Amino acid sequence: MRVHCVLARRRLARVVVLAIAAFVSTKATAAELTLDVSTMPRVGLIGPRFQSYNIEMVEVTGGRFWKPYATAAARRRAETERFAARAPIDLHDGRLRKLAAALSPAYLRVSGTWANSTFFANAETPPTAPQTGFKGTLTRQQWRDVIDFSHAVDAPIVTSFAISTGTRDAEGRWTSEQARQLLAFTKSTGGQIAATEFMNEPDLPAIGGAPDRYDAAAYGRDFATFRAFVKDTAPDVTILGPGMIGTGTDAHARFAVSAAGVDIVSYHHYGALSARCGGDRTANQALSDQWLARTGKTLAFYQALRDRLAPGKPIWLTETAETACGGNRWAATFTDTFRYLDQLGRLAKAGVQVVMHNTLAASDYGLLDEKTHLPRPNYWAALLWRRLLGTTVLDAGVGEHPGFHVYAHCARDVPGGVALLVINNDRRMRRKLTLSAASQRYTLASATPADGNVQLNGSTLALGASDQLPALSGDATAAGVIVFAPATITFLTVANADNANCR
Repeated sequence: MRVHCVLARRRLARVVVLAIAAFVSTKATAAELTLDVSTMPRVGLIGPRFQSYNIEMVEVTGGRFWKPYATAAARRRAETERFAARAPIDLHDGRLRKLAAALSPAYLRVSGTWANSTFFANAETPPTAPQTGFKGTLTRQQWRDVIDFSHAVDAPIVTSFAISTGTRDAEGRWTSEQARQLLAFTKSTGGQIAATEFMNEPDLPAIGGAPDRYDAAAYGRDFATFRAFVKDTAPDVTILGPGMIGTGTDAHARFAVSAAGVDIVSYHHYGALSARCGGDRTANQALSDQWLARTGKTLAFYQALRDRLAPGKPIWLTETAETACGGNRWAATFTDTFRYLDQLGRLAKAGVQVVMHNTLAASDYGLLDEKTHLPRPNYWAALLWRRLLGTTVLDAGVGEHPGFHVYAHCARDVPGGVALLVINNDRRMRRKLTLSAASQRYTLASATPADGNVQLNGSTLALGASDQLPALSGDATAAGVIVFAPATITFLTVANADNANCR
């Protein structure tokens, strides 16, 4: 009997200890989620063109690009074709220009895999077929259109040059003649190339049109030629590099032979391949913490290389999207907006200076539909970021919380103000945090995350007459506890935060 009593007392004591521990844990969590916006410390500063985008070279020239997935009515047919022919993008389209300008200031990157093999036809009458050693042709007028678009939307050009066999001498070494002609023509037309990579993704040489057996040594040799050429011919152009996508030994080797010569470290990130290229991801994974964390893992690889081989140099992410090969179906829906905004928040806090989304208006991962140029959910998210978040990055003071991510910046154009980005990527659970000051609330949601539409504070976002942008107004929210519904994204702006870092 005495034994049973002792065991009972031990069980009771254990229950009490566990209850106390749970209470303390709950109190600690509650304390972490009570935010004092007035004292949030500054952790970094991003570039004014932090949020930028790509228009692929093949969009400019026309050619075969990632074929958008069929509409629901056409899905009875098998979708085995990866590519589809497309005409050159109309860079004079009024809607395209208006929506791009609303995201400015930005950078316009005109590059991609196809740029590695594109011949610049420096004549008013271009050839009728690509030159030997090239796969596509860029005309003077097409490049004039790029320059004009760049000026119209306040997005200086970032590019790369052709490196295919047509650019090489008898010994297979890269020559600068094509690059020289493009730079000279750009200058003569009043254009500006702000920055350039040597080539697109040198760690995928076979896909990118490089010569056979193009190893790290050959790349390093050609990069040295390229760097000397740019510094001599266009010293005002920033050299980016290496612009790779991998995180393996080959990427490490190519970084090592070029790091000393770059002004800014650039890299690409796709968390996976899309279904077009054999990817097996499903929409159910798109809001998971594991998926969102892939952005940070790739950055960590390049940060470690930068710190060892190019210490102190800034980092740009010059190409990224939901997945490679044009994106999955849900890249065009609200499902991907969690990835899009979490990536921006995560990278800004980590010190990345520029993030270039691929693409502005092509395939399923475009911010805009490629045929209509109507905004997709990620465009509306980009516009809210542009209007609400400034370039000073703060520490929100919220640690790792599965399914709940909080980022903080100084509010744009509001002295002393603070803006929060609050992502509840949990599909089932409501989340809460407490603010000590009143705010304006902007909550993005959809009937289902896979919906092609998105609502702001309950109203569906859409262009008005003559493509007028909606007001994007916030809802006044009192100080105190704020509740965030499952699978929602919220911006909060606190005009009266009186944060000294934001004055």
